[in-house]
Amino acid sequence: MLTIDPTTLADPVLRDLITSLMNQIEVLEERVQQQANEIQRLRDENNRLRGEQGQPTVRPGVKPTDLASESERADHALRPHRRRARSIVITNEQRLTIDPVQLPLDAVFKGYQPVEVQEIVLQPQGIRFLREKWYSPSTHRTYVAPLPSGFTGQFGPRLRALALTLYFESGLSMAKLHGFLRLAGIAISTGQVSRLLTHNHDRFHAERQAILQAGLASSPWQQIDTTATRVNGANHHCHVLGNPLYTVYTTTERRDRLAALDVLRGGAPRVFRLNTTAESLLQLMGFPTKPLKRLRHGPRDQDLTLTELDSLIATHLDPLTPVQRKWLLDALAIAAYHAQEHPVLPIVRTLVCDDAPTFRILTESIAQCWVHDGRAYKRLEPRFAHHIALREAFCARYWAFYRELAAYRRAPIPDEAIRLRTIFEGLVATITGYQALDERIRITAEKKAELLLVLDHPEVPLHNNAAELGIRRRVRKRDVSYGPRRAVGVAAWDTFQSLAATAQQLGVNVTAYLYDTLCGGTTLPRLATIIAERAQMTPLGASWSEPAVLPAWRPKRLTRWNRWGQRTRTLDDLT
Repeated sequence: MLTIDPTTLADPVLRDLITSLMNQIEVLEERVQQQANEIQRLRDENNRLRGEQGQPTVRPGVKPTDLASESERADHALRPHRRRARSIVITNEQRLTIDPVQLPLDAVFKGYQPVEVQEIVLQPQGIRFLREKWYSPSTHRTYVAPLPSGFTGQFGPRLRALALTLYFESGLSMAKLHGFLRLAGIAISTGQVSRLLTHNHDRFHAERQAILQAGLASSPWQQIDTTATRVNGANHHCHVLGNPLYTVYTTTERRDRLAALDVLRGGAPRVFRLNTTAESLLQLMGFPTKPLKRLRHGPRDQDLTLTELDSLIATHLDPLTPVQRKWLLDALAIAAYHAQEHPVLPIVRTLVCDDAPTFRILTESIAQCWVHDGRAYKRLEPRFAHHIALREAFCARYWAFYRELAAYRRAPIPDEAIRLRTIFEGLVATITGYQALDERIRITAEKKAELLLVLDHPEVPLHNNAAELGIRRRVRKRDVSYGPRRAVGVAAWDTFQSLAATAQQLGVNVTAYLYDTLCGGTTLPRLATIIAERAQMTPLGASWSEPAVLPAWRPKRLTRWNRWGQRTRTLDDLT
């Protein structure tokens, strides 16, 4: 590492020259590393095509770059130490005595010394139901006594609830779950375990849908993130949608705007609408003018199915390129989503997410995650000690401002919001002389409205960690069980991970909840009901006093820049 510091030079011309050369070296070092990686990738591919093996992947012995920011953004002075109180429910009490022979003659009884011990009993129960059977000659019918609630098939509700918890919440694989049940004395095959986990769960699927509806109604903002999921060996994507009261998982084949919109609409059939909002979006995306004029001759302000839209395209438009067709479907689907007069699911007004273009223009506004934006500064790999010091100094100011925003969320004051906007302007106006850092600061400045949305709506979180924690649940399950293989498995993964995550957020015992649902759901309140009650006690959208009036939003074109100041991506670039 070079320790050149241009600020120690007295000659301004020489100082500027050294600064320029240092930035050029940083750029060239980065390009050389990228080219070396690309050359090695091409060599490996060439070797594989010739039947040989590529360079083996060897994990580095040193710790990779740490992108975490907990230490920088945490305010430890505001985090008091919390002691966990033990809560043991006593179900059995035994009195232990001492053999009188061992006691001296003058021993006096002084009561009992309590000792609390936790124990668990795991043993199978084989239940035989003797069902009364009656026959009526007059009606020619046989009458049989019904089974108790929750008993269907060969396994009782407690066993089924335990199996669902161990597989979807505790992370056991199907093989380990089968082995556990066999060790417990349950006569069950692997096929029966599979059917127990995936089949006949319509009631739970309805519970998941009710949770989604209650969660969307609980706040005008939602958090969203995605991760990969393998379905029968093919790449799919899992979307995690939620807020502090719930989490819902949805697996889709693609990761694009339409898939994200499907998640917000609860998987309802897609509809499209040509109206003023759709035209504005198409113009924003760069849709050609002539096809747009011909499209206006079609039906307006009415919902269209995909088949009807394809017929409209074939009638009024020339053959479209794949990108133009994607733009058209995205714009008309988003317009139909916001034009709903009586939506089954509440319309989301703000998404808290990262800067992935997938989530752009879906809602009125976007709240950028500060943690995602801050990671970009840690990804900078300066070669000079002077550049490292510049980066660390700016990051210290960056996270100090973040802590001030966190304090504002706890006690929002209008005058404080004005002061914080001024501080942010000064923060992103910083020019360090380290070119890569200055370009990164410029990108942060372009996200001003999205990063400072919290000043208008203090309920919005500053980061998207809650959704990332939901992602972690799917990733751990994916590491253990790889992925589902059929549609029923996908539905089971989404439903039971949604129930488990939501129950944990609400402080509900998921095993007891599953058992109660299997028995008819008459003892415990439904998770959707709890979400609605909590939303009334702690409103998550108090700052949204006025309802949305569409089209009330005009999203701006998003331009991304690389570290050399070159335009690399716009709003329309999707993978």
